[in-house]
Amino acid sequence: MELTQLVYFLAVARHQHLTRASEDLAVTQPALSHAISKLEKELGVPLFERVGRNVKVNRYGEIFARRIERVMQELEAGKHEIAETADPETGIISLSYLNILGVDLIPNLVREYQRLKPKVRFELIQGNLDDIHSQLVNGYSDLTITSKESGIEDCEWMTMKKVPLFIVVPAAHRYANRPSLSLLKLNDEPFIGIKNNCGLKATLQSRFQHTGFSLTSTYDAEDLITVAGFISAGLGVSVLPHTAGLALDGLVWLPIEEEGWVWEIGAMWKKYRFLSPATRQFLQFATGTLDINILKA
Repeated sequence: MELTQLVYFLAVARHQHLTRASEDLAVTQPALSHAISKLEKELGVPLFERVGRNVKVNRYGEIFARRIERVMQELEAGKHEIAETADPETGIISLSYLNILGVDLIPNLVREYQRLKPKVRFELIQGNLDDIHSQLVNGYSDLTITSKESGIEDCEWMTMKKVPLFIVVPAAHRYANRPSLSLLKLNDEPFIGIKNNCGLKATLQSRFQHTGFSLTSTYDAEDLITVAGFISAGLGVSVLPHTAGLALDGLVWLPIEEEGWVWEIGAMWKKYRFLSPATRQFLQFATGTLDINILKA
């Protein structure tokens, strides 16, 4: 059963005349008659009583017409809903992101975008690295905001911001009063690391390899706030981004003397997956590649 057959059937039922229906549909009468006959054969019952070119819907046709009218209404509603969802002015943007980014980056980003596009809606999914990767791969989110080094196969990447990384020590630490510190000074220090499921892990591994030395973790925490808590308790030192979510008492943030120690955060999406106009425009806004005047137009 084809959609065209259903459209033709409703037109004939409405006009009660093959010629007028064919003119309305801009198809030939033989093509229209063939489509109706094929539909009746598939259903196994006649839908019309025929008298020359005049036709009258029979009781089977009336039953079928009621149902098909509902189907067509739902189809139109679905088309309208999809158009509205994809529209840059009213669309829905499904966004997954690392837990730590939910403290300031994501709320601020959503707020600023909705000031420009107040009718746009967000579906926000927060989690660890495995969580947000799963959401993206399985199509539950359109975009993921994460670390550059934590990319996955067949994905595109655009940088949003580069956050400086700091050596973080307890307030009572012997290095706490220094204006900056070299990572080489940490060789004999108990180091609080993070597990692979944290988005910053791959960044730190890459930076340590580039620097040419490694640190053995005394303890690997599940997330960054736990790392900060252990440092505040005097149990070790670490390397962290200075974000609002880690602003605990008892921490001292020392600039790293070696170059290149930044956490690159950006948007990632599947390479060959469709991105709606709403999502594409938000992506351009989030990565600073869209003229703000376009959004205000």
